Amino acid sequence: MKTLNKYMYLLAVLPFLSCGGGGGDDPEPKPNVPDPSAAALVFPANNEECNEGTILSEEESQVTFEWGASENTDSYTLKLKDLESGSESSTNTTSTELRLTIKRGNAYSWSVVSKANATTATAESDTWRFYNAGPAIENYAPFPAYDPSPAMGVAVNAGALTLGWEATDLDGEELGFAIYLGTATPPTTLLGETDTNSYTTTVNTNTVYYWRIVSTDTSGNSSQSEIFEFRTNP
Repeated sequence: MKTLNKYMYLLAVLPFLSCGGGGGDDPEPKPNVPDPSAAALVFPANNEECNEGTILSEEESQVTFEWGASENTDSYTLKLKDLESGSESSTNTTSTELRLTIKRGNAYSWSVVSKANATTATAESDTWRFYNAGPAIENYAPFPAYDPSPAMGVAVNAGALTLGWEATDLDGEELGFAIYLGTATPPTTLLGETDTNSYTTTVNTNTVYYWRIVSTDTSGNSSQSEIFEFRTNP
Protein backbone atom coordinates (compact mmCIF):
# COMPACT_ATOMS: atom_id res chain seq x y z
CA MET A 1 0.00 0.00 0.00
CA LYS A 2 2.85 2.35 0.85
CA THR A 3 4.46 1.60 -2.51
CA LEU A 4 1.23 2.51 -4.31
CA ASN A 5 0.97 5.78 -2.42
CA LYS A 6 4.55 6.71 -3.37
CA TYR A 7 3.84 5.88 -7.00
CA MET A 8 0.73 8.04 -7.07
CA TYR A 9 2.66 10.94 -5.42
CA LEU A 10 5.36 10.80 -8.10
CA LEU A 11 2.73 10.86 -10.83
CA ALA A 12 1.24 14.03 -9.27
CA VAL A 13 4.47 16.02 -8.93
CA LEU A 14 6.27 15.02 -12.14
CA PRO A 15 4.31 17.45 -14.37
CA PHE A 16 5.29 20.34 -12.10
CA LEU A 17 8.95 19.32 -12.07
CA SER A 18 9.05 19.06 -15.85
CA CYS A 19 7.45 22.51 -16.38
CA GLY A 20 9.40 24.42 -13.78
CA GLY A 21 12.86 24.36 -15.35
CA GLY A 22 12.35 27.20 -17.87
CA GLY A 23 11.67 29.96 -15.33
CA GLY A 24 15.27 31.08 -15.11
CA ASP A 25 15.89 31.53 -18.84
CA ASP A 26 17.05 35.00 -19.89
CA PRO A 27 14.58 36.99 -22.03
CA GLU A 28 15.25 37.43 -25.70
CA PRO A 29 17.48 40.50 -26.25
CA LYS A 30 15.75 43.42 -27.93
CA PRO A 31 17.01 44.25 -31.40
CA ASN A 32 19.29 47.26 -31.65
CA VAL A 33 17.22 49.89 -33.48
CA PRO A 34 19.33 52.62 -35.13
CA ASP A 35 18.38 56.22 -34.37
CA PRO A 36 17.23 58.46 -37.21
CA SER A 37 19.78 60.90 -38.63
CA ALA A 38 19.32 64.62 -39.21
CA ALA A 39 17.96 65.80 -42.55
CA ALA A 40 19.86 68.22 -44.78
CA LEU A 41 17.77 71.28 -45.64
CA VAL A 42 17.50 72.28 -49.32
CA PHE A 43 14.94 75.07 -49.85
CA PRO A 44 14.17 77.86 -48.92
CA ALA A 45 17.89 78.68 -48.76
CA ASN A 46 19.54 79.99 -45.60
CA ASN A 47 19.78 83.78 -45.21
CA GLU A 48 18.26 84.35 -48.64
CA GLU A 49 15.12 85.84 -50.14
CA CYS A 50 12.57 83.26 -51.30
CA ASN A 51 11.19 84.34 -54.69
CA GLU A 52 9.64 80.99 -55.61
CA GLY A 53 6.13 79.84 -54.88
CA THR A 54 2.55 80.61 -55.82
CA ILE A 55 1.24 84.07 -54.96
CA LEU A 56 -2.21 83.79 -53.42
CA SER A 57 -2.78 87.44 -52.53
CA GLU A 58 -0.95 90.61 -51.52
CA GLU A 59 -0.47 89.02 -48.09
CA GLU A 60 0.15 85.31 -48.70
CA SER A 61 1.91 82.84 -50.97
CA GLN A 62 2.45 79.07 -51.05
CA VAL A 63 6.05 77.88 -50.73
CA THR A 64 7.32 74.29 -51.05
CA PHE A 65 9.88 73.42 -48.36
CA GLU A 66 12.39 70.75 -49.40
CA TRP A 67 15.02 68.63 -47.62
CA GLY A 68 17.05 65.50 -48.23
CA ALA A 69 15.93 62.09 -47.01
CA SER A 70 17.63 61.09 -43.75
CA GLU A 71 18.68 57.58 -42.75
CA ASN A 72 16.55 55.35 -40.48
CA THR A 73 13.60 57.75 -40.79
CA ASP A 74 9.89 57.05 -41.25
CA SER A 75 8.44 60.55 -40.94
CA TYR A 76 9.36 64.21 -40.52
CA THR A 77 8.09 67.23 -38.63
CA LEU A 78 8.67 70.63 -40.23
CA LYS A 79 9.01 73.34 -37.59
CA LEU A 80 8.31 76.86 -38.87
CA LYS A 81 8.72 80.07 -36.86
CA ASP A 82 7.51 83.53 -37.80
CA LEU A 83 10.46 85.69 -36.73
CA GLU A 84 8.37 88.86 -36.63
CA SER A 85 5.41 87.64 -34.55
CA GLY A 86 7.21 84.81 -32.72
CA SER A 87 4.46 82.30 -33.56
CA GLU A 88 5.48 78.71 -34.30
CA SER A 89 3.87 75.78 -36.10
CA SER A 90 4.69 72.10 -36.66
CA THR A 91 3.51 69.95 -39.56
CA ASN A 92 4.05 66.20 -39.97
CA THR A 93 4.73 64.41 -43.23
CA THR A 94 6.28 61.23 -44.62
CA SER A 95 7.57 63.10 -47.67
CA THR A 96 10.74 65.16 -48.07
CA GLU A 97 8.83 68.23 -49.19
CA LEU A 98 5.90 70.16 -47.81
CA ARG A 99 3.86 73.00 -49.32
CA LEU A 100 2.77 75.68 -46.84
CA THR A 101 0.89 78.96 -47.04
CA ILE A 102 2.96 81.73 -45.43
CA LYS A 103 2.96 85.53 -45.25
CA ARG A 104 4.69 87.57 -47.95
CA GLY A 105 7.36 90.09 -47.02
CA ASN A 106 8.00 88.22 -43.78
CA ALA A 107 11.01 86.61 -42.09
CA TYR A 108 10.92 82.96 -41.05
CA SER A 109 13.13 80.25 -39.63
CA TRP A 110 12.63 76.52 -40.21
CA SER A 111 14.03 73.13 -39.32
CA VAL A 112 13.07 69.47 -39.78
CA VAL A 113 12.86 66.75 -37.13
CA SER A 114 13.47 63.15 -38.29
CA LYS A 115 11.47 60.39 -36.58
CA ALA A 116 11.39 56.58 -36.68
CA ASN A 117 8.51 54.30 -35.75
CA ALA A 118 10.63 51.82 -33.76
CA THR A 119 12.29 54.34 -31.43
CA THR A 120 11.47 57.52 -29.54
CA ALA A 121 14.83 59.04 -30.52
CA THR A 122 14.71 61.93 -32.98
CA ALA A 123 17.22 64.07 -34.86
CA GLU A 124 16.82 67.75 -35.80
CA SER A 125 18.38 69.50 -38.76
CA ASP A 126 20.11 72.87 -38.73
CA THR A 127 17.85 75.91 -38.47
CA TRP A 128 17.69 78.10 -41.59
CA ARG A 129 16.32 81.64 -41.92
CA PHE A 130 14.80 83.29 -44.97
CA TYR A 131 12.60 86.15 -46.13
CA ASN A 132 9.52 85.30 -48.13
CA ALA A 133 9.42 87.87 -50.93
CA GLY A 134 6.68 90.46 -50.80
CA PRO A 135 5.34 93.09 -53.18
CA ALA A 136 7.71 96.00 -53.93
CA ILE A 137 10.23 95.34 -51.15
CA GLU A 138 13.50 97.06 -52.03
CA ASN A 139 15.29 96.80 -48.70
CA TYR A 140 14.71 94.23 -45.98
CA ALA A 141 14.94 94.63 -42.24
CA PRO A 142 17.70 92.56 -40.58
CA PHE A 143 16.91 89.07 -39.41
CA PRO A 144 16.10 89.19 -35.68
CA ALA A 145 19.17 88.36 -33.56
CA TYR A 146 19.46 84.65 -32.68
CA ASP A 147 21.69 82.06 -30.95
CA PRO A 148 22.05 84.01 -27.70
CA SER A 149 24.90 83.54 -25.25
CA PRO A 150 24.18 82.71 -22.46
CA ALA A 151 21.81 80.19 -23.98
CA MET A 152 18.16 80.25 -23.02
CA GLY A 153 17.52 79.25 -19.41
CA VAL A 154 21.10 78.46 -18.35
CA ALA A 155 22.68 79.46 -15.03
CA VAL A 156 25.80 81.62 -15.01
CA ASN A 157 28.04 83.14 -12.36
CA ALA A 158 27.44 86.69 -11.18
CA GLY A 159 29.86 89.49 -11.97
CA ALA A 160 31.17 90.46 -15.39
CA LEU A 161 29.20 88.76 -18.16
CA THR A 162 29.51 89.08 -21.93
CA LEU A 163 26.24 88.81 -23.82
CA GLY A 164 26.57 87.48 -27.36
CA TRP A 165 24.32 86.80 -30.35
CA GLU A 166 24.24 86.13 -34.10
CA ALA A 167 22.68 88.46 -36.65
CA THR A 168 22.49 88.71 -40.44
CA ASP A 169 21.11 91.16 -42.99
CA LEU A 170 19.73 90.03 -46.34
CA ASP A 171 21.01 93.19 -48.04
CA GLY A 172 24.50 92.84 -46.57
CA GLU A 173 24.33 96.17 -44.72
CA GLU A 174 26.24 96.95 -41.54
CA LEU A 175 24.22 96.45 -38.38
CA GLY A 176 23.99 98.26 -35.07
CA PHE A 177 22.52 96.73 -31.94
CA ALA A 178 20.62 98.07 -28.95
CA ILE A 179 20.63 95.76 -25.92
CA TYR A 180 17.76 95.75 -23.44
CA LEU A 181 18.22 93.95 -20.10
CA GLY A 182 16.07 93.70 -16.99
CA THR A 183 14.54 91.48 -14.31
CA ALA A 184 11.01 91.82 -15.72
CA THR A 185 9.68 90.71 -19.07
CA PRO A 186 9.64 92.32 -21.53
CA PRO A 187 12.87 94.16 -20.65
CA THR A 188 12.56 97.91 -21.26
CA THR A 189 15.83 99.28 -19.86
CA LEU A 190 18.40 100.13 -22.53
CA LEU A 191 21.65 98.54 -21.39
CA GLY A 192 23.75 99.96 -24.22
CA GLU A 193 24.43 100.03 -27.95
CA THR A 194 27.17 98.46 -30.05
CA ASP A 195 28.11 97.64 -33.63
CA THR A 196 29.57 94.27 -32.62
CA ASN A 197 27.83 90.99 -31.72
CA SER A 198 28.64 91.17 -28.02
CA TYR A 199 28.29 93.43 -25.01
CA THR A 200 29.82 93.09 -21.53
CA THR A 201 27.88 94.04 -18.42
CA THR A 202 27.69 93.16 -14.71
CA VAL A 203 24.96 90.95 -13.23
CA ASN A 204 23.95 90.26 -9.64
CA THR A 205 23.72 86.92 -7.82
CA ASN A 206 20.59 84.74 -7.65
CA THR A 207 18.62 86.73 -10.21
CA VAL A 208 16.61 85.90 -13.34
CA TYR A 209 17.42 88.24 -16.23
CA TYR A 210 15.52 88.88 -19.46
CA TRP A 211 17.13 90.51 -22.49
CA ARG A 212 16.54 91.22 -26.16
CA ILE A 213 18.35 92.79 -29.11
CA VAL A 214 17.06 95.41 -31.53
CA SER A 215 19.07 95.19 -34.78
CA THR A 216 19.14 98.21 -37.13
CA ASP A 217 20.70 98.39 -40.61
CA THR A 218 22.18 101.46 -42.32
CA SER A 219 18.89 102.07 -44.17
CA GLY A 220 17.09 102.49 -40.85
CA ASN A 221 15.22 99.17 -40.95
CA SER A 222 15.12 97.36 -37.63
CA SER A 223 14.04 94.05 -36.14
CA GLN A 224 13.51 92.89 -32.58
CA SER A 225 14.69 89.53 -31.27
CA GLU A 226 12.64 87.27 -29.10
CA ILE A 227 13.12 87.67 -25.35
CA PHE A 228 16.09 85.68 -24.07
CA GLU A 229 16.46 84.53 -20.47
CA PHE A 230 19.20 83.37 -18.08
CA ARG A 231 19.70 83.23 -14.31
CA THR A 232 22.66 83.76 -12.02
CA ASN A 233 23.92 81.40 -9.34
CA PRO A 234 23.47 82.25 -5.62
